[in-house]
Amino acid sequence: MYFGYFEHHLDDKGRLLLPRKIKEELKEETLLYVLKGFEGCLAVYSKSEFDKLCEECNRVSFNKKNSRDYLRAMLSSVIELNIDKVGRIQLPSLTLSKFKISKDVAVIGVRDHFEIWDLLAYQKYEVEINQNFEDIAEKIEQNDD
Repeated sequence: MYFGYFEHHLDDKGRLLLPRKIKEELKEETLLYVLKGFEGCLAVYSKSEFDKLCEECNRVSFNKKNSRDYLRAMLSSVIELNIDKVGRIQLPSLTLSKFKISKDVAVIGVRDHFEIWDLLAYQKYEVEINQNFEDIAEKIEQNDD
């Protein structure tokens, strides 16, 4: 399970050194799947978790416009990235630009994946969420997976 908050910096080539805790969770993984996340972040999945996500996608009906729009937006954004020997992934400049991610990033663990956020965008998001944390908790529904 991924959890935690880490501040990191991308180097001039757009490479992110994965946090030690994230690397430990990934074990021997060498390939990651990066895709459009929610609220403007990038969602990063291991192969096994990405396979589960694809299984969920296969259960979504393509006959409904909202479903088609979601599947197209999500699946067209997927990129495969190799983890180098140092433990870095290189994020393409087009991806960084499209998602407005600067050199300063927040990496957060979120259960079955981790997310890469522009640091300032995440800090703003965190302030908003923390102001309503109790109200949000009250409205959470149990997932029946």
